[in-house]
Formats: sequence, structure tokens, C-alpha cells
Amino acid sequence: MLTDTRTSRHALMTSLPPAACSLQGEAPLARLRERAVEITIPTMGSIMFDPAVSHAYQNFLIAAGTADGDRQGPPFMDGDFYKWLEAATAILAETGDPRLEKWLDLGAAAIAAAQQPDGYLQTKTTVAQQSDPAVRPLAETMDFETYNAGHLINLACIHHRVTGRDDYLRLAIKVAGYLQKTCDEDPAAIARCNTCPSHYMGVIELYRTTGDEQYLALAERLLDLHGGKGRDGGDDNQDVLPVREQRKAVGHAVRANYLYAGMADVALETGDPELITALHAIWDDLVASKLYLTGGCGALYDGASPDAGQDYPMITKTHQAYGRPYQLPQTTAYNESCASLGYLMLAWRMLLLTGEGRFADEIERVIYNALPAMIGADGKSYFYTNPLRQVRGLPYPLRRAGDPGGTVVPPSDRRARQEYMNHCFCCPPNIARFIAELPYYAYSQADNEIWVHQYLTGHAAATLDGVPVTLHQQTAYPADGTVTITVAAERPVRGAIRLRVPGWAPGTTAEVDGTPVTDPARDGYLVIDRVWDAATITVRIPLRPRMITAHHFVEEAAGQVAVVRGPVVYCLEGADLPPSVGIESVLLPRTVAWSEEAGTGIFAGHVLLAATALRRPDQVQPGSLYGELVPADPEPLPVRLVPYGLWGNRGPGEMSVWNALSW
Repeated sequence: MLTDTRTSRHALMTSLPPAACSLQGEAPLARLRERAVEITIPTMGSIMFDPAVSHAYQNFLIAAGTADGDRQGPPFMDGDFYKWLEAATAILAETGDPRLEKWLDLGAAAIAAAQQPDGYLQTKTTVAQQSDPAVRPLAETMDFETYNAGHLINLACIHHRVTGRDDYLRLAIKVAGYLQKTCDEDPAAIARCNTCPSHYMGVIELYRTTGDEQYLALAERLLDLHGGKGRDGGDDNQDVLPVREQRKAVGHAVRANYLYAGMADVALETGDPELITALHAIWDDLVASKLYLTGGCGALYDGASPDAGQDYPMITKTHQAYGRPYQLPQTTAYNESCASLGYLMLAWRMLLLTGEGRFADEIERVIYNALPAMIGADGKSYFYTNPLRQVRGLPYPLRRAGDPGGTVVPPSDRRARQEYMNHCFCCPPNIARFIAELPYYAYSQADNEIWVHQYLTGHAAATLDGVPVTLHQQTAYPADGTVTITVAAERPVRGAIRLRVPGWAPGTTAEVDGTPVTDPARDGYLVIDRVWDAATITVRIPLRPRMITAHHFVEEAAGQVAVVRGPVVYCLEGADLPPSVGIESVLLPRTVAWSEEAGTGIFAGHVLLAATALRRPDQVQPGSLYGELVPADPEPLPVRLVPYGLWGNRGPGEMSVWNALSW
């Protein structure tokens, strides 16, 4: 469902079709998705269709002239509505929920009524034209028209695959026609208004859906128009250098990751060696120096880009920026939720392009850490920003979690999850659609191969050499490292099943009906090539708490460690400390002995880590910047660490992923 790369000439595999895979059981991701089906997507639908709250649906009625009133919300609210509709479509594929189907029908009708005869579709501009005919499309760089267009096109392709209908597909084809016409007649307007470019991915997916070569040519043309502005450009939108000459992950992290994912989509179709070279260099720069342990991206709310291009004339402000290498603050980390989801989209496409397990490892990093942290255990409250540390008594306001415009909130509300973010609701529908599509990140297939990328209880219906093959996974992963996969083929067929060996667990083993797989992993996968009929595969992944340190250039993590077990990053929360102990007083001994506890309540399905740490004396008096070292010995302190993905669900309090190390 994610990407239909069956005919993509340079893709090694493709996503499974709608309803071909499932996610079940009591493991954390299964519970996350179950809440999305029951709570997240329905409550968000109510928000989208309620004119007293988001105005998302209402804006289309106003643009079509079928409702009175003023348009409300940011210009990209159209795209956020499309993202929610995509989430609803993904769930509709397996549940047939009539409420979702009704909402999707209402959405299609309203969007169609608001679309202009030439294919242009943007409620902000259309409503403005009703009172001022001089208003023109693509006049404002930050109106996000192409961002909205890309999300509509992607929704349309998935809706068509799920339902077989063309309600949305007709709209997408008209939007693509508008983009094509504008590229021919006013390419400067397209180059000026490519902010947060989801349209590269959308147009390629339209090419895959229709098979019409004009959309491949359009995607290549759109990429050619991105960048190369030199002194007139900036890192904020990655447009100083042409895309094929870019080598660093720079600027606004959401815009960057959408661009890079679009580049990868074009590379999957064309094999363009210059794009592939650029993508590998950008990826290596990102994961080696600009990525948080949790999969967070975009460290700085107010970044600066002095190095955008050779002979760049001045330092420029860059919004929600990647920043310089190793510039990874903890308390002020911005890490917009959409940035991590964009990173996930890029990782998926790099996996399709290369077949290398390291990209599936990064998908795993996000889905077990960054993604669940974005949404509350209630299934209906959200983080816009995702720090790695939260402290008490911070003497300055942080940027509002739901407002990229920089509005501040009282200290008691800092970094709190919110049900609705009035100024910017872009992240929650993005979160919803990724949770809805989680099962499709677990598997993919080629003509004679089935790939198992993630270990999740559920099933997958795939094929080997045209023969239907079903895989049933059963596991308590990530609490337990044993995975049982029951394979059943409609008739005996030869083919390969590839099982990912996590990069952090090289000791992973597998056996088929009790016979060990002895061939070494290739590109991060154990490859089992045999005749399949009925068989049971057992995968054993070694799990243990690991103490992680950071590169010495990461100043804010100097002398600190983070704790990871399997793919799960852990954190220390104030809720698990005595009231008089702040997180800054906790030392983790180098030789700390961790005991594992089964989580309950919101932590059910997870392992919690307990140990005896040390409490050091308070070193600096309140109101002082420095203080003489207090040489008293630290005292024993019981601590418990919980998964970062579930932090902030027990009321306000302190939290830290990185904690001081004691030798």
C-alpha cells in the first residue's frame, strides 16, 4: 500500500497490496495500531469535519461556494485533511467501516466542488479570489500549494488501490495536469513555490498507478526545477545547489526529508546515478552526524545556515533545521514529528532501492521510539516537538508544541501533548496515516522473494513465482526475541524468504523446522532459498540492555550514556524518582546491573529496566551559575527506566534519555 513499485525498473521489491498484511496481538505496536483504529482516526475525523474546531472540511465548502463564512487555518490545512483521508482509506481496506467510507465520500465531493476547471486546488487562494479577483495561484512561496497537491495525489493513488474507484484519482490527474501546464508556461512559479515538496512523491506514485509516462517526465522536470539558486537560495528549502549536487542533509528537516524521499522515488524509476550518489551522501551525512538516537530529526527551532553554498554571502535563519553536524541539544531539541516521519519515508525508499537491512533498521528505530512518543497513550493527544530531555523550572519559554510560529506557553504546559493544535495540525494526521500503514512496513516482495523487515505478530499474503504464500508471525518482540513464522504455500514452490538481522544484533539466528540456517547474512538479511510447502521458521534475536555513548563532538551528551534494549530506547522519568531527586542528580555506574521487569498498564508488552544507580549531591545552589564541587560520595538510588516512546503519559515531570555516567 505504501509504494506500488511492481513495475519500477530499479526497485528490488514492492509493498504488499491493500489488506494483504495485518498487525495483531498484545505487543506495543499492535496496541498502538488498535488504538488508532478505535480512537485516533475516528476522533481526528470528527475534528476534521467539525467547523467549530479545525474547519478542514468546511474550507472546501466555502471555496466551492456551497457554504458561507471565512476560511480558517493555515494554508497547508488542505494537505493535512488529505493525510487524514489517507489514514481513513488504509483502515477502510481492512474494516470496511461505513463511517470512514461516508467521510471519504463527503471529502471527495467537497474537494471536487472546490477544484478549479484548470485543475488548480487550494482553498486559501480560491476563497481569497472570491473577494479579490487579482489574487493569483503560486504567488506566495509559503502558501504550500505543491505540498497540498502532493498529499492529495498520494491519497488518490492509495484510495484507488483500496477501493478500485477513481473519485480521488480524477482530482489528482487534474492537479497533475495543472502542475504540468505551469511547468511549461511558468516554471519559475513552480520553482518558487516548492516548499515542503510532497508533490515529487505524489507525481511518481501517480505514474505508478496510471502507467502514464508523462507523469514520470513531470517528476523529473519538477526535480530539475528544485535548487540551483545559489546566492538567491538558502538551506531552509534546500535550494542553493541542484538536487544532484547536494551531499548534506541541510535546512528545514521536514522539507529536506520530503525532498530526499522524492529524489529516491525518481531514482527507483530511472536509476539516475547522479541522484543515487547524492542520496547516499545525504543519508551518510544524516545518520552519522544529525540523527537523534530515537529517530528524531531537525534539532533546532531557530537554526542558522552559514554554509549553504560556496561563497554564501551571509548567515541565514533556517526554520526547524538540521543544523551543523553533531549539533544535537536535548532539552531544546525540536524534532518535529513530521520530520521523523519524512525520514521514515526516505528510509523505506532507500530500502526498496538497495535491499540493505540498514535502512530497515532505521525504520525500526522510528516505529519503536519516535513514532509512539508522538501520540499519547489515550490515542488522541499529540506532540509536535519531541525533546530527549525535559527539566523542571526552566527559566525561559520553549516553542509551543503545536505552533511552528513560535507562540510560547506557560511552564506547566511546556511540551505537553495536545488534542488539537490550532495554529498547525500537520503532525497528527501524519502520525495517524503512518500508524494505519504500519503493517506494510513489515513485508515486501519481489517476483521470487518475500522480505520480512519487521517482526510483528500478524499475517502476510504474498506470492513466490506467482504461487500464493501466507506467512503468520507470532512474537512478543521487542520484549522477547523469539519469532515464529509459519509458512504455507498453496502448492510447493521454490523461492527465497529474507529475514532481517538487526544491525545491533549480529548474533541473530534462524532455523527451518528445526534445521539451522547456516548461510551468513547478506546485506543484513538471512536468505532462505528452498522449496516451500508448509514450514515453520524460528528466528532468535538476542536482546540485552546496552549502554550507548555519543561521539565526542556531541557536547550535550559528553560523559553521559543512554540505555537501549533491542530497538527500544529507554528514558528516566521523574515519576520513577523520589520527589526530592532531580534527573541531573542521577549517575548510572559503568558496571550497573539491570534487572528486567514485565511492564503493566501503559507499559504492557514492554520490558522495564530496574537497577541501583547513584545519587550525587546537589552541586550548584539555586540562583547560582557555578558552585564549588561537593566532594561527598554518591549514595545508592533505585531507578527504573521506561521506553521513551511512552514518556509523558503520567503527568508533567522530568525526563531524560541521556544520563550521567559514573566510572
